Amino acid sequence: MDQSSPQLRPETRTLSWEGCCNIRDLGGLPLEDGGETRFGVVVRADDVSLLSEAGWGAVAQYGIQRIVDLRHEDEPYEAPVELVRVPLLDHRSIQEINARLAGVHEVTEWRRRNYLFFLDRFADWFGRVVSAIAETRGTVLVHCAGGVDRTGLVAALLLRDAGAGVETIAADYAESEANWAPAVDEWVAEAPDEAERRTRQLLSVMPPQAMHDTMVELEAEHGSARAYLLAAGVEESALDELRSRLRG
Repeated sequence: MDQSSPQLRPETRTLSWEGCCNIRDLGGLPLEDGGETRFGVVVRADDVSLLSEAGWGAVAQYGIQRIVDLRHEDEPYEAPVELVRVPLLDHRSIQEINARLAGVHEVTEWRRRNYLFFLDRFADWFGRVVSAIAETRGTVLVHCAGGVDRTGLVAALLLRDAGAGVETIAADYAESEANWAPAVDEWVAEAPDEAERRTRQLLSVMPPQAMHDTMVELEAEHGSARAYLLAAGVEESALDELRSRLRG
């Protein structure tokens, strides 16, 4: 795939593939030192196992060569392209973080603590995800269930290392809220109990400040997103290659 070809630049970063609602290319975002990220390198998505036949046709047409699935190990599916599974969260950790955040009701703080827990507890797994993306020269799609939390953190790390500003990364993250908005009321109403209803209400709001604060705190602790990824086991040469591809 010739990623420098101008006809590969879509009219919008948002991709409408039947069966999913939260898919977008990481291209077209401004870099702090000028220019913008390149289209056709990494696509972020919600649960592509729900794609229709037409949706999978769109995957093929877009040139996706590898899918990196971040969901639980007990959520298997078959894909018509190469599929790499790197689960970034388990049920026990979900219970632990829910217990830790039981008294937190402000959504930005709730998400910030949630994300910092992910990054700390699953650093090695984030390293494996980024390595799986970096080792593929073609277009990679990375997804979880909603395309917000696990996928959002991976996207943030990739974009920050490529040279995107924290505000730009936070704005990209927040786009997911509008994408999910049409389905939120029904999803919240279907919660089996009040505790789950509260959690879903929090999950339905994706303030940019939450990702902004997460990245600021990550860099305060580790020095940079790159330093975090290197400590997580990603080879520097792989990061250099991926950064070069994302920067266009």
